[in-house]
Parts: sequence; C-alpha cells; structure tokens
Amino acid sequence: MPVKQYRPLTPTLRYKTTAAFEQITADEPHKPLLVPKSRCNGRNNRGVITVRHRGGGHKRFIRIIDFKRDKFNIPGIVETIEYDPNRTSFIALIKYMDGERRYILATVNMKVGQKIMSGSEAEIAEGNCLPLANIPLGTQVHNIELREKKGGQIARCAGAYAEVVAKENKMVQLKFPSSEVRNVREACVATIGQVSNSEHMNMTIGSAGRKRHLGFRPTVRGVAMNPVDHPMGGGEGKSAGGGHPVSPWGQKAKGLKTRKSTKPSSKYIVRRRSK
Repeated sequence: MPVKQYRPLTPTLRYKTTAAFEQITADEPHKPLLVPKSRCNGRNNRGVITVRHRGGGHKRFIRIIDFKRDKFNIPGIVETIEYDPNRTSFIALIKYMDGERRYILATVNMKVGQKIMSGSEAEIAEGNCLPLANIPLGTQVHNIELREKKGGQIARCAGAYAEVVAKENKMVQLKFPSSEVRNVREACVATIGQVSNSEHMNMTIGSAGRKRHLGFRPTVRGVAMNPVDHPMGGGEGKSAGGGHPVSPWGQKAKGLKTRKSTKPSSKYIVRRRSK
C-alpha cells in the first residue's frame, strides 16, 4: 500500500506522510466488539510512572481481536476492513456462517467478500488459519502461537511475517526477517500471509501535535538537565555528557543486554538475530 505525501503548504506538511488507507472500507467499528479503554498514562497499579512520556492523546475504544482463531471448520466472509487506533495493522470484520462476527488481523491482499476459514481442513490461502504441521515449506505466516490454544503471540504488527523453513521431530522452524530462526510446536496454529499496512515503517510523523494526538508527551535530553535530575546532566555550556549514555537511573542505554539467558523459550531459538 502506498504512502500518502502532501504538498508543502506548511513546513510541517513538507515532511509529513500518512497511510493512503486504500484498503479501508468502513468508517465506523462494529459496536458489539468494542470495549472502553481506561487511561493509565504510563502508570502501574500503584500509580507509579513505569513508562515515561505517555499521556493525553485521543480517546479510544479497544477492538476485541480474535487471536486464537478457534472457530474451526466454519467458513466466514470478510465484511469490512477497518482502521484500529490501538495497533499498527488494519483489522478485518469476519461474518461466519452461523451469524457470529469477529475481528481478525487483516492481511496485505485481503479484500471484502473474501472467504476465510480456520482448522486443519482449510485450504492454503491468505487469511486462513491452520496448524503449522499442515502448512507447506516456504509459506509466509503471521499471528503464530507459541503455546497451543493460547492464541497468536508472534508476528502481529504491521507488515510482520515469518517463513516456514523446516519440519522435524514435531517441531517447525520459522525464519523471521531479522534472520532469527525459532522452533515452534507443529500443533500450534498460524495464519497464512503477511500482516497488512506493510508501509507503516516508512511513515513520518512530521509534527509534534500529531505525536501528542497519539498519546506521547515530550522527551527532554539528559544532557539538557541538571546533575540532580540525570547522570548526563550539568557542565559548563553545551556538554557531551561524558561517559557512556545511560538512563536516569544509571543503566547503560546502548549495547547492554537485558534479556535473561535463563528464559524458558531460549532453548527454542535455533539461530539468534544478533551475530
């Protein structure tokens, strides 16, 4: 999907880009699948800020997305493709033969009227959900389960996908664009195709107001602060900070590995993304 550019009528519009939204077919969401979204502004359950620079922004409703795709062997039709303010990809409203409607992640080439189905009997077509054991090698998949019946956890953002590269000992090897290769149980399900809005990474916000509209508050550089506020603050005139870049609490900001080596899922990684 192309990126929309604007005539440079103002300095902001010279650089601002947005999605063309050519795939979108509806302006209003399906109300029975909406849930109110309460604001936390980066605070935890004790009211302490754990994520800085969050707050404000436009009011939103949460769209209930079917990540499990557990409506097996019941065909459905794509009714609409909609914008979701809570994620980078678009979503599709599916109407099943029994009358139930559900939201799923839309794929790149998904269109209104397209038939989709979940289950081992579904054909190999974009938007269909099957166990990894039934998906042929070389196929692109997204919304991949890590545990059976838990729902998709990997490759859910705009443009995300993984490629099925090998099958062995009831495990399926998936290769990601980052070059990481990971084992997943063959009984876990995945959806065929690439997630929609693949040009999202090429968008330019362009203005501070648009960033605030998305719920982000201003960020101040550490070197612009006083020593009491940040380890990199202080100094006469403009200072480079001295020492390695760190967070306000002293944790190194570049190159420090924070992933626990004892993580249970580490044994399923065949090849890491970092050399």
